[in-house]
Amino acid sequence: MNFSMVALAYAAAFAAAIFLLWRFSNIKWYWHLLAVVAAIGLGLMPPIEVSVPAVYDMVIGVVFLLLVVWGIGEPVFRVFHIHRHI
Repeated sequence: MNFSMVALAYAAAFAAAIFLLWRFSNIKWYWHLLAVVAAIGLGLMPPIEVSVPAVYDMVIGVVFLLLVVWGIGEPVFRVFHIHRHI
């Protein structure tokens, strides 16, 4: 798989997580904690046999990054007092 495709996918996941934090972060703290726990569980999951392992790895990486950034980003928004769209 091309490096630029992977980098763009990860950048899109990061940007989507930041956008979701900005737009929809007025939810309870335990949803953010659950997202981090789900990301850790996804990261520790043993790989499955697929026909195209590179695509599988990229999809798992994108979902992992999206969950981690969205889960950990809420305290950052609170510390820096970033205003949300309500």
